[in-house]
Amino acid sequence: MTKAVKNKILYQLNFLKSIGYDYHNNIDLGNNDIIDSSLPNNIAELKNIVQNCYLCDLCKTRKNVLFGQGNSEASIMFILDEPSTSEDDIGEFFVGKSGEILKNMVQNVLNLDINDIFITNIVKCRGHESFTTAHANSCNPYLSKQIEIINPMLIVTFGEKAYKYLSNDNSNFEQVRGKVLPYKYYNILPTFSPSFLLRNPSLKKQAYYDMLKIKSIMEIN
Repeated sequence: MTKAVKNKILYQLNFLKSIGYDYHNNIDLGNNDIIDSSLPNNIAELKNIVQNCYLCDLCKTRKNVLFGQGNSEASIMFILDEPSTSEDDIGEFFVGKSGEILKNMVQNVLNLDINDIFITNIVKCRGHESFTTAHANSCNPYLSKQIEIINPMLIVTFGEKAYKYLSNDNSNFEQVRGKVLPYKYYNILPTFSPSFLLRNPSLKKQAYYDMLKIKSIMEIN
């Protein structure tokens, strides 16, 4: 079976799944590297696959697929939990009130352009409700391949949900926030999500110090 034929069959199966067909219970392969190995090592080709993904029911609710944005050779990678409503509407990152907070962090604290970093989400599509672990698992091979391609010096996760899903660490978030921690072959630093800071503006000072730590790490390296 050629790769083109295989991709066509997978596309049809995913489409049928998206409109309600069930085949059998999901199989846990145990090792995402097995799945990742079938994905391209080119960010543009990977983006094309993700934009045509129908692996979970979020494809029914999304307006746009938020694959990722920025420099594919960035030293720093931002990972949030899911697209905001504004991002889903427009199809871009750094929009809406939470997007403005994030943009200010990058430009005014890190002194970087938003295109100097790479930003993405645990899940690539917006649903009517918060994403589930099943949704995240469907997107996980894509995220793992993004991390592999970009190979960042530092991964910054925004929010408890993003950190805990990515790291599989159930520690108290306050105990790990702002700390540089090992994650596979990378370093990871969890901090507050922009949407959380909108609801809890008193914590912006702590988030500011997290950004200063990130800046110092980037300057040293």
